[in-house]
Amino acid sequence: MTAREQIIALQERMGLSIIGQREVIERLVIGLLANGNLLIEGLPGLAKTRAVKAMAKNLEADFSRIQFTPDLLPSDVTGTEVYHQSGGASEFRFEQGPIFANIVLADEINRAPAKVQAALLEAMEERQVTVSGTTHKMPPLFIVMATQNPIEQEGTYPLPEAQMDRFLMHVQITYPPVEDEVEVIRLVRGEEQAAAGTSNGGGAPEPAIIPQQAVFDARAEIGQIHVSDAMDRYMADLVQTTRTPAALSEDLARWIEVGASPRGSLALDKCSRAHAWLNGRDYVDPDDVRAIVHDVFRHRIALSYEAQGDGISADRLIDEVVTLTALP
Repeated sequence: MTAREQIIALQERMGLSIIGQREVIERLVIGLLANGNLLIEGLPGLAKTRAVKAMAKNLEADFSRIQFTPDLLPSDVTGTEVYHQSGGASEFRFEQGPIFANIVLADEINRAPAKVQAALLEAMEERQVTVSGTTHKMPPLFIVMATQNPIEQEGTYPLPEAQMDRFLMHVQITYPPVEDEVEVIRLVRGEEQAAAGTSNGGGAPEPAIIPQQAVFDARAEIGQIHVSDAMDRYMADLVQTTRTPAALSEDLARWIEVGASPRGSLALDKCSRAHAWLNGRDYVDPDDVRAIVHDVFRHRIALSYEAQGDGISADRLIDEVVTLTALP
């Protein structure tokens, strides 16, 4: 199988466990291919954790889940040095924390204090942690998928804008339609029956795990995706519109407090190329950019108090940015 066939197979297998969230699954795969970290936000029970676990289950990868709580310490995430004594000799040895995995699920990241968030975000950005003056590298395949709950904000520690900016994409999960809800009920019922040994389904063998090399091969192919000068300018223009909104619209000027950073331009480029590759093309077109621009900009544009007072969402604002920015 080619790298693309294996990644498509991974996407399809995830779809068997996550009903009605095809776009979310695609965003998780794009994050994996673009070698970036994701912030996943949604109400409780919308399969945020399940989606990440489905990826780890079907990919040759070590999976680690960290449940963030207010009493968590940085060493609980990164690891710490432990004193060992044996045979008259003694030494300090570094015991790796749960951050040392291929796929790390940081559950409810906004429930941990700033020091813990900083320890995680340092590992995300630098792909390493330093303990007692010694640097420890992350594995070559390393991605953090952090979740947060948009409600019940009492006792939480919201991520500052500078730290939010380090996430490649901000993915939102919404309620499924009623037809998909029926399928979810049947899926979970079938899983419970299979676990209890009462399922009438056939005992089909589990498909082979997708190897890590498929991800590295896919990234190499994505690196060769053609991006024209016009598309480079289009992505830069979208970012520039968020920084100088008054040049195009009085409403945008009132709604935008701070525009997207240069990381927004880089994320647009990476994610657009991954999206084009997933769709079987060797070039990026405007549809690829517009398909992922909301996820890339959602956490990078600061809304003004006036926008919040008018009930303007980040997605509504991004719609306006896309509409007003000229196509190449």
